[in-house]
Amino acid sequence: MKNLFVLLLAAATLCGCSQATTVAEDQEVTAGAAADHTYGTAFTEENVLSASQLQEAVAGQDSIQATVTAEVVQSCQSKGCWMDVKLQDGSTMKVTFRDYGFFLPVEDLSGRKVVFTGTAKHEVISVDDQRHFAEDAGKTADEVQAITQPKEELRFVADGVILK
Repeated sequence: MKNLFVLLLAAATLCGCSQATTVAEDQEVTAGAAADHTYGTAFTEENVLSASQLQEAVAGQDSIQATVTAEVVQSCQSKGCWMDVKLQDGSTMKVTFRDYGFFLPVEDLSGRKVVFTGTAKHEVISVDDQRHFAEDAGKTADEVQAITQPKEELRFVADGVILK
């Protein structure tokens, strides 16, 4: 019985040391990754296009697969389900996330640099969808009701996002 007690005590001590090492290792990994946060599918930052290069690449195409870097102008303050990024001409491109498979933090991401990978294409955006995004962005009721026409714009459906 005494031997069993000693064995259990030794096992508990070893497990405690093992867990302490794991916690310390996790903290190092977390501290090292604190600058960049990946959401959705992990990907490597290879062949990255700027937003203006993306505009040129998709011109005359139905859609293209790409990895893009840009600056966030605004993001969904309701769920974190979309972001608008700045294009070279001063306009913005809406980036949504494939099948609502992931969300970004619900915080003001404006000014943050992002890298995202997925599919870019031109789409006609309905009045209802425009109004929905305007509500998510915190626009006033008058601003939402002022949206009365569908519009065509460059859209991006991201499989993964890295916040810088």
